[in-house]
Amino acid sequence: MRNIILPLACLLLLGGSACAQEDLLSQLDSTQVQDTYATAAFKGLQVITLQSTKMPAKKEFYFVVSHRFGTVKGGISEFFGFDDATTKIGGIYGLTDWLAVSGSRHTLSKVYETSVKYRLARQSDLFPFEIVGYNTLDINSLLKKDDYPKIEFSDRLTYITQLIVSRKISERLSLELVPSYIHKNLYNPEIENDNQFALGYGGRMKISKRLSVNLEYAYNFNKPDFYKNPLSVGLDVETGGHIFQLLFTNSQSMTESGYLTSAAGDWGKGDFFFGFNLYRVF
Repeated sequence: MRNIILPLACLLLLGGSACAQEDLLSQLDSTQVQDTYATAAFKGLQVITLQSTKMPAKKEFYFVVSHRFGTVKGGISEFFGFDDATTKIGGIYGLTDWLAVSGSRHTLSKVYETSVKYRLARQSDLFPFEIVGYNTLDINSLLKKDDYPKIEFSDRLTYITQLIVSRKISERLSLELVPSYIHKNLYNPEIENDNQFALGYGGRMKISKRLSVNLEYAYNFNKPDFYKNPLSVGLDVETGGHIFQLLFTNSQSMTESGYLTSAAGDWGKGDFFFGFNLYRVF
């Protein structure tokens, strides 16, 4: 009996030791490949008007209301622009943690806007950047068939493709770069190109737990001379389920195609617009 029990005990001890070694090796392997993602590079889905790399979570819905008032240059007679407001109302829904769709309506030019936003890479210990793609389709409903009998539906369309690359530098500072391509089906060849390219820059500086200062600028390589490159400064205010952005900008338009190609205000002449973005998360 002793001759049977002793070999069995040895086998059990050896087996337990082997299992323990395998568990330890598996833990070491998992520790070696463990990755930590950067979070909250931007609190808002937009830096100001430029899209940020923030994505809605799966099944998360954002209700969006934005205003751009008239130019501050109008003075007290125009109540510093409050007499001339443009509005954007829309919604953004996260289909997955990496894919979101949205739709909105803008009073300026009566534009309907649809978009898709998708994460391509995440900033982590192993990769230095967050990369997000953004594609938008604008439909201009201002143009009437009675005024333009030959107009086709395709003439109303504008396409925008953007690659958004950001990096959270520290707990307080985040920066991003946004190359953009804009194609207009309907355009005036005497003053503009149907294809335009722009390069946007954006940043967020956190100043307290719920406040941050944001800045963005975009350079359009193909814009007409009488338009300006968009420059905006804003303040993010986080209040529970709301993200409230107060801002000043030289573009009254809120669509990607509008502010990237036709910013009309001139900061040097006091010709800029006050506005806000309001996000409510459900």
